[in-house]
Amino acid sequence: MQASLPIHEALKTLSWLIGKWVGNGLGEYPTITRFKYCEELEFTSLGQPLLNYTSRTWHAEKKNPMHFESGFLRIKPGTRDVAFMISHNFGLSEVEEGQVEDLKLVTTSQDIKRMSFAKDPGVTQIHREYSLQGDVLSLTLSMATTNTPLTKHLTVTYKKIS
Repeated sequence: MQASLPIHEALKTLSWLIGKWVGNGLGEYPTITRFKYCEELEFTSLGQPLLNYTSRTWHAEKKNPMHFESGFLRIKPGTRDVAFMISHNFGLSEVEEGQVEDLKLVTTSQDIKRMSFAKDPGVTQIHREYSLQGDVLSLTLSMATTNTPLTKHLTVTYKKIS
């Protein structure tokens, strides 16, 4: 694989996401105790009209792994319309759709599937908002489950490390 591939023309509006980011976050939800966590996420380009995506989190104090997800962020060429396809290590796959505008990306789940033996309650909706201000990338993630309406779940701020 080449070390540095050109970015597909369709990705110009998403190029601000490309790189490896590390951050600190806060998790909260009505059914859990608040917690601090760390996250490393990466958006990479292989020259196609999509970005490869990975995210891994670990507990801020205990350092144990918490969550892993991977997928693809695809843009419809000639538009600001995006699809974010993500698989989670706890047995969930989803397709989110939305738009990129300037230095902000907003997506909401359109379809969520889960393995038959996934833990209840089931996730029924996810909404993500990424934004870049200066050199700080922020994410706010809201989630709904079969028991809880759409509610803020995660907030994290990142610094680019590569």
